[in-house]
Amino acid sequence: MSSGRFGLGGAVKNVVAWLGLALMVASFIWWQLFSTPRQTISSGRSGTPAPFTLVVLDPGHGGQDSGAICGAVYEKDLTLDIAQRVDRLLQAQGLATLMTRVGDSYVSLQDRAAVTNRARDCILVSIHFNESKKPVSGIETYYAEHQTSPAPRLVSWIPFFQGPAAESPTLASQSLAKFIQEAMIARTKAPDRGTKAEQLFVLDHVAVPAALVEAGFLNKEEIAKVDSSDYRDQMAAAISEGILRYRDVLKERQLTLAVSEPHPE
Repeated sequence: MSSGRFGLGGAVKNVVAWLGLALMVASFIWWQLFSTPRQTISSGRSGTPAPFTLVVLDPGHGGQDSGAICGAVYEKDLTLDIAQRVDRLLQAQGLATLMTRVGDSYVSLQDRAAVTNRARDCILVSIHFNESKKPVSGIETYYAEHQTSPAPRLVSWIPFFQGPAAESPTLASQSLAKFIQEAMIARTKAPDRGTKAEQLFVLDHVAVPAALVEAGFLNKEEIAKVDSSDYRDQMAAAISEGILRYRDVLKERQLTLAVSEPHPE
């Protein structure tokens, strides 16, 4: 094929096509930056918007998946019981809640993550118990070191575009885990096993702040304690307090940002 016939004309068409594409991208970036309303506090008159409006509570195990077992005590029953108590406490504080299971039913890890990812403006708290035949005790709370985090804006694929400053899901999850762990230890006086990063499925497959509480051990050292209704009341109160403390800190941060933002005259 002769290059003289198509060379110059093809080059011109390519240049025009690339210019058109560049113009489209530039227009889209402009629209995203200047036409999309900012999700910030406009003034003190309107009040502070809630950092999240929904708490997804995830009672571990269920159905044929009993979880840890100690004598006649099943982990799946304890986690559901505590989640229901947390559910009532949060609703009393005006927070909407969603349970990944409401009875003794099996829900896969994939479905638990999917339910959470379909929700909007939410956080996830998963409740479990440890199992060990060794004489150990205490409470620990997990967060994922790396989380699934789909970009909220289409322009985020552009390398130089960073978007508005925001806390990453990993840092947010770490903060949530910290507040829950601190409240659990303060309430129960249990040994503090700390917060830990772990790639657990239900944590690293969601794109929202998420924490998983191991509320104790199902072994002979702790079974009498965790099987007590009063003690589970304390655990539920602590989890609720941790969630509310996390929300309050986010609100304070939003207020600080709002006050520091320059306002148009």
